[in-house]
Amino acid sequence: MKFGKRLKQQIEETFPTWRDQFLCYKELKKLIKLISSALPIAAEPTKYGKAEAEFVYMLNNKIDKFNAFFMEQEEDFIIRQKELQQRIKRVMHKWSSNGSRTEYNDEMAKIRKDVVDFHGEMVLLENYSNINFRGLANILKKYDKRKGGLLRLPFIQKVLKQPFFTTDLVSKLVKECENTIDAVLFPIEEDKEKTKEQKGAITVATEPVKGIFRNTVAALLTMEEMRRVSSTKDHFSLPPLNLSHSHLIHSFQLNSPIPIL
Repeated sequence: MKFGKRLKQQIEETFPTWRDQFLCYKELKKLIKLISSALPIAAEPTKYGKAEAEFVYMLNNKIDKFNAFFMEQEEDFIIRQKELQQRIKRVMHKWSSNGSRTEYNDEMAKIRKDVVDFHGEMVLLENYSNINFRGLANILKKYDKRKGGLLRLPFIQKVLKQPFFTTDLVSKLVKECENTIDAVLFPIEEDKEKTKEQKGAITVATEPVKGIFRNTVAALLTMEEMRRVSSTKDHFSLPPLNLSHSHLIHSFQLNSPIPIL
């Protein structure tokens, strides 16, 4: 699948409020064609210079927007992670105090859904970083090929230092969220097989959870494909992705009759 189509698919599958935060890939491709058709030695050197300056400006402007959006989401995730942990502690304390298993199960069912949704949003943000980086690398490759320039390498070296590319914090929150799912949300079940079945049911049963989980799995598989190790690894390659979410993907694929890609 060509990158432009992949990007369009990812934008369609993400949250509506996120859709204008992605790279304007088609606009940049059109601008590259304009630059390559307006040679500097032609009768209109001003047109060429303006188009080239606009291209670089658009890239820098988009990077600023990527960073602002990414850091805003990071801050929100940190707050929500703490709130979820506090909710779990309150429910577990209340259950251990009065012994009301029915109330405990009802409250934990709500938390389970919120945790799955939260996990999905964080994975989608990781994918947001992944696909925008790949988009920048691809569009700069097209620019250098059309113009015969060397803009790609220095620009990507700059991108590697940007906040939106640094996903260590989000990855840490994702791992903590998965640990919570595995170790905290199902700690009292004596029947392990029953617990396993409940996990699968909660993960894919309801439509709201199913929707975001489908998009989460699609994002994970996209990241895995785009980060796959190859013999052509260079400055523009993403590092390989260690999918600790494989059990979640397997659970969804077994329970969902709807194709995820």
